[in-house]
Amino acid sequence: MRVIASSIRKGNVIDMDGKLYVVLTAENIHPGKGTPVSQIEMRRISDGVKVSERYKTTDQVERATIEDRDYNFLYSDGDGFHFMNNETFDQILVPKDVVGSGAPYLAENMTVKLSMYESVPVAITLPQRATLEVVDTEPVTKGQTASSSYKPAILSNGVRTAVPPHVGTGTRIVVLTEDGSYVERAKD
Repeated sequence: MRVIASSIRKGNVIDMDGKLYVVLTAENIHPGKGTPVSQIEMRRISDGVKVSERYKTTDQVERATIEDRDYNFLYSDGDGFHFMNNETFDQILVPKDVVGSGAPYLAENMTVKLSMYESVPVAITLPQRATLEVVDTEPVTKGQTASSSYKPAILSNGVRTAVPPHVGTGTRIVVLTEDGSYVERAKD
């Protein structure tokens, strides 16, 4: 299916020169002068090679037809990540390079969307937000709670992020799975 380059998003699969690529990042750049372009970073599914392409936003790109299905995360081991289809109870192994930077956010029984191309997992979409506990951060400084500056913190999944001054160790917070940024305190 041919689509314009500006409509390509992270997780889409593109057919380029007979090879399939999964989109890692897609950014539309509108310079003050000149033609707007789409900068697309992709990984070739067959061998994992990363490629960066730049298209005019109106260029046509061949998007591969993929099927998105919900799967539950079971566990990970040296081979990769194991998921189960909730309807058929079929289990599938997803390689580490497909999961990529989302790996720390996977939690047991989390429902994710796996993009399949001819029964092979090519991309994963995690829930937008995850609730995690702050395991290490600087103590709260009296009188600094109204400040807009953030302080560094380490979450229970090992990811480093920045949190507001009022958040202390042991606090459960909601973060975006895309980049680990703080959203709000968890409402337990």
